[in-house]
Amino acid sequence: MKEKVEERVLCSNKKAYHDYHIEESLEAGIELKGTEIKSLREGKANLKDSYAIIKDGEPFLIGCHISPYSHGNIYNHEPLRTRKLLLHKEEIRKLTGKVTQRGFTLIPLKIYLSKGRAKVEIAMARGKKLFDKREAIKEKDLRRESEKALKEMVR
Repeated sequence: MKEKVEERVLCSNKKAYHDYHIEESLEAGIELKGTEIKSLREGKANLKDSYAIIKDGEPFLIGCHISPYSHGNIYNHEPLRTRKLLLHKEEIRKLTGKVTQRGFTLIPLKIYLSKGRAKVEIAMARGKKLFDKREAIKEKDLRRESEKALKEMVR
């Protein structure tokens, strides 16, 4: 019987769904310092404008802002430092193959705690064009209006 894994989302990248077509996603560990995990638990992280790259066969998270720990001292971390992602070699090889294809990029979707460990959900994504974004906004508005009309009919 499978155990129920408790997840607590610490921060998410909502703009990624607006700016990119998400093809597939996978879970990766993240190499953190002590004050970084404490700051994450306080919810002081931002994934906006962050991305992942594979350099020399190792994946790295770039542009992820984790604020300095509020009770930290001189040993506090640098907020925008490059952090290493923890993946199996086979997963890295698969990602490398897809990223070298035209138009794919690695985007972090959320950082969460799973069994006390910080994890990052990274996605293979392809950038949206402006007309795709407009179309998505139209669909969202239509869905919202139809739900509102249904609610009023029920009353």
